[in-house]
Amino acid sequence: MTVANSSRNLSINWYVIFFMGFLHLGALLAFFPQFFSWQAVALAIVLHWVTGGLGITLGYHRLVSHRSFQTPKWLEYFFVFCGTLACEGSPIEWVGLHRMHHLYSDQKNDPHDSHQGFWWSHMGWMLYEIPNKQEVPRFTKDIASDRFYQFCHKYFIPIQFALGGLLYLIGGWSFVIWGVFVRLVVVFHCTWFVNSATHKFGYQTYESGDESRNCWWVALVTYGEGWHNNHHAFQYSARHGMQWWEIDLTWMTIQLLQFLGLAKNVKLISQKPQ
Repeated sequence: MTVANSSRNLSINWYVIFFMGFLHLGALLAFFPQFFSWQAVALAIVLHWVTGGLGITLGYHRLVSHRSFQTPKWLEYFFVFCGTLACEGSPIEWVGLHRMHHLYSDQKNDPHDSHQGFWWSHMGWMLYEIPNKQEVPRFTKDIASDRFYQFCHKYFIPIQFALGGLLYLIGGWSFVIWGVFVRLVVVFHCTWFVNSATHKFGYQTYESGDESRNCWWVALVTYGEGWHNNHHAFQYSARHGMQWWEIDLTWMTIQLLQFLGLAKNVKLISQKPQ
């Protein structure tokens, strides 16, 4: 089955549809009293930060995709592993598609072109065979041959099951429902808001040549990623929140790593908005 989008026929990816449906239905079990506990809720919140904050925002995005700073290799691998636990795709595929997004932002070859509508840029694009996905190797030559990245690329789904088994042994099904299903679904949508909401809602401080915007509430749930216009204007900057009111928790984390001697070559901009 195919669907027309941007004058192209795209094949539906049934694997992704069933997988997403499975996770979202599993998250609904959290509404049943037998699966609720405050310890499980706390676990979900902590894992949201570890996988969505340290993993996706700091690791996959600012550290690897843009090389906004450098860390010792063991620490880079730790952050990448945290990102793998977010189950948003392997680090190689995620980084490749993100670099492609910046090159073609809001144009035909952008994987989640916001001109195709909010739903498309939020998650619709993932439900089909992603256009130009075959270009990913061209964008990931710096990491594709790394054995650790290859391991995470090959086993990122089994890793989720391993985490689920560990959580079951520690806290039973409530830990699995909240620590895996609920946490994954919430991290998913928080991250996807960067593709959708921050290309539709908010303000533009800089001329970036696309629809990227600064959106405070997306920044709140993504540890600073919502200052998206700033990021698209200066994509290699480790700091996204440029003004004092643009709170950027990931930048604060990078500053802490820098203070501890674990981050170096931190890239920043000197330009201030007029």
